[in-house]
Amino acid sequence: MKKIKYTGHVSECQICQNKNLKPILSLGHQPVVQEYLTKESLDQPEVTYSLNLVYCDKCGLTQIDYIVPPEIVFPPDYPYRTGLTNMLIRNFRALADTLEKQGYATPKSLIVDIGSNDGTLLQGFKEKGMKVVGVEPTGAADVAKKNGITTIKSFFNKETVATILKKYGPAKIITATNVFAHINDTVSLAKNVKDLLATDGVFVSESQYLLDIFEKLEFDTVYHEHLRFYALQPLQHLFAQVGLSVVDAERISAAGGSIRVYAMKGKHQMSTRAKELLAVEKKAGLYDVKAHKKFAERIILAKHDLVALLLKVKKQGARIAGLGSPARANTLLGFTKITTDILDYACEKKGSPKIGLFTPGTHIPVFEEEKLFKEQPEYVLVLSWHIGMELIKKTKEAGFKGKFIMPLPIPRIIK
Repeated sequence: MKKIKYTGHVSECQICQNKNLKPILSLGHQPVVQEYLTKESLDQPEVTYSLNLVYCDKCGLTQIDYIVPPEIVFPPDYPYRTGLTNMLIRNFRALADTLEKQGYATPKSLIVDIGSNDGTLLQGFKEKGMKVVGVEPTGAADVAKKNGITTIKSFFNKETVATILKKYGPAKIITATNVFAHINDTVSLAKNVKDLLATDGVFVSESQYLLDIFEKLEFDTVYHEHLRFYALQPLQHLFAQVGLSVVDAERISAAGGSIRVYAMKGKHQMSTRAKELLAVEKKAGLYDVKAHKKFAERIILAKHDLVALLLKVKKQGARIAGLGSPARANTLLGFTKITTDILDYACEKKGSPKIGLFTPGTHIPVFEEEKLFKEQPEYVLVLSWHIGMELIKKTKEAGFKGKFIMPLPIPRIIK
């Protein structure tokens, strides 16, 4: 097995090492989406990196072609907290219930979560009487420990696996939700998962699903944390290299549309629903470079339509605030060049570590959402549009009286 350590420009497919990658879309040079700025750092130089989407026509993997070193993308002060997003809390509780019903999770089983953040996912398993261990390199690990979740403050690697095996033994379940596409050196990552997994254990990954990205035009999910955009065929290629098999897969609604994939050691047949999903992927053109090109054309058109809509509203003298400031919004803002001459500010839920900071690249100030209800701007741009209808309902109930602008897939005003 050829081991490649990816960082910087990627000239070979991250799964099969094919050198003939097809360019699909350039989103320009963008900063790391979680590098929010303080007022003092606004005057300092800001580092940006190329953000290009490319496609491998050998294994079918859609991916970015520049990998920022992980210590930059996931620093100790990484601001994201899983526990602040109700949608994810519900999803993680449902995952624990599902794995218990399917017989994978039993009392006293060892559950390991890769990129466990503040321990929200593992909390559901712990409440069921299972042993839990999180692996998290950022300051979120300290939050998890305070909440009673055993957490190793480290990146997931060979050394971490050895530590867990020695102290706790093999894992019956390993989870990687919204992180399996984040870690470089892809094949070694899969091998480390296999080495930690019990013989009858299961690896469950949840990743942004390329099919949803295609269907809903979710190009804002493309940023330097997301190195790969998974579908089933490339995952089959990846797992086969290390002795794992895809045994099942399902679409879930998390993060605007994700794919949950189950893998086990050895050779196994895929479930009927996984085979059906693979057929849907092929019909949708996920393994056709021409379909990828059409996808890129739709993105350019949506960009132009959104900017035109916002400019029309601004010319009428309206104020526009941003609803939410998720990481993905910074790709949208950077690609469309939306700055404070269009968007006055963005609002986050109370307790967000982003409050008081400025968005990377576009320098839009982030305030607590109370400002929205006090000032009542005429419009809000729903930056967390992937959960937009839920947010709109809650924002109306909380007292906002203005109109909402949904940026994607078709820019439009919702009264």
